[in-house]
Amino acid sequence: MPSDGPFHQSQYAGPTEKDIAQIAGAGLTWVRLPIGFWAIEAFPGEPFLAKTSWNYIIRVLQWCRKYGLRVNLVLQAVPGSQNGFNHGGKLGSLNFLNGVMGMANAQRTLYYIRVLTEFISQPEWVNVVPMLSILNEPLATSIGPDQLRSFYVEAHRIMREITGFGKGKGPFVGIDRGYGSSSVFNGFMNGADRVVIESHIYLAFSSVAMDSVSAGTVQQACDLGRPMDESRSDFGITVAGGFSPAFLNCGLFVNGVGYNSTYEGDCSFWENSKNWGLSLKGSLSQLVLAQMDALGDYFFYTWKIGPSTKGQVEAPLWSYQLGLQEGWIPDDPRKALGACKAVNGSYTRTWDGTYAPWMTGGEGAFVATDAAKYPWPPATILNTGTGSPTVVLPTYTATGSPITLPAPTFTDTNGKAIVISHGSPLGRIPAPTLVAGCSYPDAWDALNVPFTQVC
Repeated sequence: MPSDGPFHQSQYAGPTEKDIAQIAGAGLTWVRLPIGFWAIEAFPGEPFLAKTSWNYIIRVLQWCRKYGLRVNLVLQAVPGSQNGFNHGGKLGSLNFLNGVMGMANAQRTLYYIRVLTEFISQPEWVNVVPMLSILNEPLATSIGPDQLRSFYVEAHRIMREITGFGKGKGPFVGIDRGYGSSSVFNGFMNGADRVVIESHIYLAFSSVAMDSVSAGTVQQACDLGRPMDESRSDFGITVAGGFSPAFLNCGLFVNGVGYNSTYEGDCSFWENSKNWGLSLKGSLSQLVLAQMDALGDYFFYTWKIGPSTKGQVEAPLWSYQLGLQEGWIPDDPRKALGACKAVNGSYTRTWDGTYAPWMTGGEGAFVATDAAKYPWPPATILNTGTGSPTVVLPTYTATGSPITLPAPTFTDTNGKAIVISHGSPLGRIPAPTLVAGCSYPDAWDALNVPFTQVC
């Protein structure tokens, strides 16, 4: 993966085949494809449309194979939610590895990671989906850094149990640094086979968000390269899981549905790119090039944003497609090489560009050398009300029917089925399911609630 050069990628929503073709035509090489756990299954009472979205996921995977793009499949939302954001399953709920049902939700999540790994590690998909990111933007400070580390080590163990160790054997394992923990994972999972750490880097939500793009904004973008390089030296493969040229949080739904911008000025100018002149677009282009150069390996958020009821894109700084059309996104991402040096002649990288062999599946790639420090399950999790040890918290029974993800099906000219994939070949592990007769707290609202473990 790293030997192929920088990731020049984009994340998108609601794609068509034309979108995938345009992404490839723009010189991008990867897409970051989010998936909610309900694509696999939903439990009774959960307000999600179960299994339907998998049909669209598999369609995108086929298009990406057709146009030569690789995919980072991201488990965007997990049972109980890992962050309490709307894109994490439910706004205001953080019950993954947190609270009385935290272990039960983590149990389900690990199983869904198993199911996805089994599917994408098949020969038909292993080169299409070389990376599986197992949590998106977890709130590490709320869950607890050690609890999150324990989960990451266990997820890595499960995935490598399925794939084996070494280059080409299943996907890279993507772990998210989480909010408010910039260095908490430095040196973590040393020796672990093919782990990638994601940092999501948005100028718009920083404490120094600016009123307009300027030389200072561009320099700030170039400064992003230092912590990225430090992570590459201290941890290993590091990518920006999301960035955009937005330097203020204006834009329709940028802060979530029903939430307004914290910008104290007039957002209307920044919500309609038809008002922007060539000078501003040139400055924005310089900002984009600086970020690309500094970050090195990145995913842009997002590929496209559709027009609002006003007939315009009201969050233009978040649309790669629109930026291409209107000139503030480069038509070739390679133009970014050396952009920060051009801004600041003394700009230098602090990482020599070389990864240790074990980081990319070479010699020494195995389990993490510090795995024993983070046993699964963790001894305790937060917000259980009485400080109860993890072993007495509610869990599910692993007696459910094994889950396999269906592969696409085709027919020949005679209507006979053409089998090109057989689904998950290892799908013989029973799924977690509710213990009959047990009374469980609400899995999405169980922080510090009383419980009785009688099952």
